[in-house]
Amino acid sequence: MAQSQPMIIDVVADVVCPWCYLGWRRLKSALALRPNLEAQVIWRPYQLDPSLPEEGVDHKAYMAQKFKDPDRLKAVHAALVEGGAEEGITFDFEAIDLSPNTNAAHRLIRWALTAGVQDPVVEALFKAYFEQGLDIGDPVVLADIAEAAGMERLVVLQLLSEGADKEAVAREHAMAVQGGVTGVPFAIFAGKVAVVGAETPERIAEAIDQALAA
Repeated sequence: MAQSQPMIIDVVADVVCPWCYLGWRRLKSALALRPNLEAQVIWRPYQLDPSLPEEGVDHKAYMAQKFKDPDRLKAVHAALVEGGAEEGITFDFEAIDLSPNTNAAHRLIRWALTAGVQDPVVEALFKAYFEQGLDIGDPVVLADIAEAAGMERLVVLQLLSEGADKEAVAREHAMAVQGGVTGVPFAIFAGKVAVVGAETPERIAEAIDQALAA
């Protein structure tokens, strides 16, 4: 039997980035193509818009401001719906009312690493936002996700209310920007090979092979 090979995969992403959700599912599909790989994914924070207020802003107005051409936005959404369907994602862009500031969600992801449940927490955040239209800036929604993953609900609520690790997330985001990350998802395999964007599972598997050979 082939020996399992360990690998750290750093993924710089934001949980309100639909391409990041698609990229995550494609990464999982790629890992299924490499069953002998003992991968540990470590999620690194990136904020598409750190300037958003904590309570969020109206999603439709915000997107209309970002995409001056509504037809272009429709085309992007259509491509995402199609790509998402291939990976078992049911994007429901109409269900999203708020564009939240994701600092709090990234703090939860940070604590989930210590608890050993980072992947399920990230998966649940993506699903809550893109498939259920939930406000993932709301501490109660975040506590629900944490609790479902086996974390201590009251501890999470307390840490969120105290602003724990708020600055740490902001610093990590700034480091990613200074390091040249301009678009997410940005995956780094074994610190050697990077893949930018939601590439196909086959292309991601190739990057894994390159990193192992390096």
